[in-house]
Amino acid sequence: MKIDLNSDMGEGFGVFRVTDDDALMGVVSSANIACGFHAGDPQIMTRMVRQAKARGVGIGAHPGLPDLQGFGRRELPFSHDEIRQQMLYQIGALTAIAKAEGTRVSHVSFHAAMGNMINRDPALADLCIAAIKAVDPDLIVFSMPDTEVERAAKAAGLKTLTLFLADRAYDAQGHLVPRGVPNSVITAEPAVRARVRQFLTEATVTTIEGQILPVRARSILIHSDTPGSLDLARIVRSEIETTGGTVAPARDVLA
Repeated sequence: MKIDLNSDMGEGFGVFRVTDDDALMGVVSSANIACGFHAGDPQIMTRMVRQAKARGVGIGAHPGLPDLQGFGRRELPFSHDEIRQQMLYQIGALTAIAKAEGTRVSHVSFHAAMGNMINRDPALADLCIAAIKAVDPDLIVFSMPDTEVERAAKAAGLKTLTLFLADRAYDAQGHLVPRGVPNSVITAEPAVRARVRQFLTEATVTTIEGQILPVRARSILIHSDTPGSLDLARIVRSEIETTGGTVAPARDVLA
């Protein structure tokens, strides 16, 4: 079975780097590239696009709220139309860079607070997905399963790819455990290997409370700002291959 391995990438700014993006690009099959609002800048975006093109990695826009200091993880009081505009601005910037480099953006994956706000609001989800479709109806929308983003994308006729988060704990409702809670971010190799293998072989996850929940996903996400993200990505890839899977970009997974 083909499985996408994706990571949020290019999340530095200027001379600052969050992880070894260059090495990480050699492990993943899809890159969600920060577009300058929560992280990233034109130089970083261009470097990420060039590397993704050279390695056959799917290029994705990773729009977030305009909050560099808060890394896009703080919810801010923007109107629906302001969030729509911010999203379009970022997708447009990456689309222009990709086109100038002789390639294209293949997917959209919302970052942190922007994604949380859209997923809580059906009207906002419909508005943003309609805007994505207007830009390019071939764009794939990445999302957690059974969310407003997935619902809106399917209703609009867009392709979706659902995610399993290898480095984040789930609660009994299938939601991510907030980052401030102990053990919400998972970095220990044995734990990551066990979670990924359970997902690949059983399509389930063990919640932080110890319950077993089904997980409907075809892509595994590693956050680049998780400590040791490069090693974690390598662990995930090795588990995919050990269990007989093939790591492939989103378009190939959905083909």
